[in-house]
Amino acid sequence: MAFLFPKIYPILDSSFIPAAGRAEFLLRLGGSLTEAGVTLLEYRNKTGSETELLADARILRAAMPPGWVKLILDDRADLVDLVGFDGVHVDAGDTTPAEARSLLGAEMMVGTFGGGESLLPGILDEPADYFAVGPAFTTTTKQTGAAPIGVDGVRRLRAEAGPGPVLTAAAGITLETAALVLAAGANTVAVAAALFSTENPALEFKRWMNVLA
Repeated sequence: MAFLFPKIYPILDSSFIPAAGRAEFLLRLGGSLTEAGVTLLEYRNKTGSETELLADARILRAAMPPGWVKLILDDRADLVDLVGFDGVHVDAGDTTPAEARSLLGAEMMVGTFGGGESLLPGILDEPADYFAVGPAFTTTTKQTGAAPIGVDGVRRLRAEAGPGPVLTAAAGITLETAALVLAAGANTVAVAAALFSTENPALEFKRWMNVLA
């Protein structure tokens, strides 16, 4: 698909969303991120109910209009159309990239995990638009059970993948390490805590973009 991947790929984990005033929080957050220039965002909710997931996703879609922001739903390819999102990210144990592509069609975005110490066998043959690699560093927002690969690991995976595939470096990335990871060959860095644990995620996103531009 023809999409220019941004250098920063925010991942909004549900752990950063307060229980009280949830809808208002998401409306404000989504609107401010759109104004700040976010063009790609993933919503991830691995612990909440499907009702909560659907409600959150619909609010984010309302606050981050189609045509301005591509919204990616973690895991649930079956709910993408229902909430008006633009694609899905699937990992091992979820729907496969091929199944997600078959369900969503050619125009929707499909992302998947590409590998850590090395690329997963045959992964580049999967019908995915981007491949997450890592964990780049230690993370607190997603349990991976794998050792961080660091900047050298990202560089090694880029060499293994060749120049074409879109690689998204994920996990534990800070502003200080983002430039190193991008220079090592990642097309974009997936960022959760470093953005959403701050008082003003939209302002922090703009700061990152100014530094990494």
